[in-house]
Amino acid sequence: MIIVHHAGWHAFMEAIVTHELTKHYAAVTAVNKVSLRVMPGEVFGLLGPNGAGKTTFIKMLATLTTPSSGDAVVCGHRITQDRDAVRRCIGMVFQDPALDDRLTGRENLDFHARMYGMKRDDRMKRLTDVLELVGLAEKADVLVKQYSGGMKRRLEIARGLMHFPKVLFLDEPTLGLDPQTRYHIWEYIRQLNAREAVTVILTTHYMEEADALCSRIGIIDYGTVITVDTPAVLKNSIGHDIVTIEATHAELLRAALEKEPWIQSVTVSDSTIVAQVREAEQKVARAVFCAQEVGAQVRSITVRKPSLEDVFLHYTGKRLRDDALDIREQRRGGHP
Repeated sequence: MIIVHHAGWHAFMEAIVTHELTKHYAAVTAVNKVSLRVMPGEVFGLLGPNGAGKTTFIKMLATLTTPSSGDAVVCGHRITQDRDAVRRCIGMVFQDPALDDRLTGRENLDFHARMYGMKRDDRMKRLTDVLELVGLAEKADVLVKQYSGGMKRRLEIARGLMHFPKVLFLDEPTLGLDPQTRYHIWEYIRQLNAREAVTVILTTHYMEEADALCSRIGIIDYGTVITVDTPAVLKNSIGHDIVTIEATHAELLRAALEKEPWIQSVTVSDSTIVAQVREAEQKVARAVFCAQEVGAQVRSITVRKPSLEDVFLHYTGKRLRDDALDIREQRRGGHP
C-alpha cells in the first residue's frame, strides 16, 4: 500500500483523497475545506444546486483549477505537484459540449486518443469497444452535427474512456436531456462502471439521478460538503415518515402542529406543510383535527418514506428544487 505524506496527513491508495480543499474567487468561497475519500470502483455523487461548488470541486481534482488552499491525491498523485500524472489517469465529461461537430464520432474519438499518444492498433480496438459500450457503433461514421443531444452526451462519455482512465468525472451528465434519454445515460454509466471498473465522480442536482446511480453521496451547499453516506443511510438518518399537508391557513396549522409531541419538525412553503412524524399513519386523524381547531381546510394529506429531497431539506433547511428555481429566476433578472 502506497502512502503519500503531506503536512501531517496520509493519503492511502483510495481513488481520491482530499484534504481541506478550498477555492476562493475574490470575496466568494466556491469550495470550503472539503475533506473526503472515494474508493476505487465507486460511483460517488455530489448532490447540490447550481452554484454550490460542484463543478469547481471537480475542476480542482482534474487540475483545471488551482486550489487556494488544501490539497488532494488522485490515483496516488498530488494535484498540486503531479498534474501531468493526474491528467493521464482521469477522464472528464464537461457540462458544456466539447465535441467537434464537423468530424464524425469515430474521428472525434481518434483525435482524442492521438492526443494521449495511443498507438494505432490500440486506438482502433479501443474505438470499437467504447462505441459499443455507449451504443453508437452504428453511428460512428456520422457527422456529430447530425447527432441528437443524447447521442452527443454518450459520445463524450466514450471519449472520456478512450485512454483507459482510472477515474471518470461526469459534470451534470444528463443536464438538459429529456427523461427517457436521461434514463438511457444512467444505464450506460452503470455499464461502464461495471465493465471498465472505473471510479465515477458524478455531479448532479437531480435527486433521482443521485439515488439511482451513486454508491455514496456527498450533499454540498455553499461550497461545503455537509454529509456523506449511502443514499439508504442518508434517508434513514431522518428516521421518520414524511407527512405533506396542503391546507388553508398553513401558518396557523404549523403553529398548532408544532405543539404536538409526535411532530419532530415542520416547515411551511406557501400552502404546503411538510412534517417529520413518528408512526405517521396513526397520526393523520390527529393532524386533521388540529386543522379543524384553527379553522384550516385540508385539501390533501399524504404520507411517505423520506427521500433525498427530505435529506437535503433536513441538512440545509431548504428544498433543492426551490433553490434551483431561485437561481433560474436570478439569471432571468427576477427575485427569489
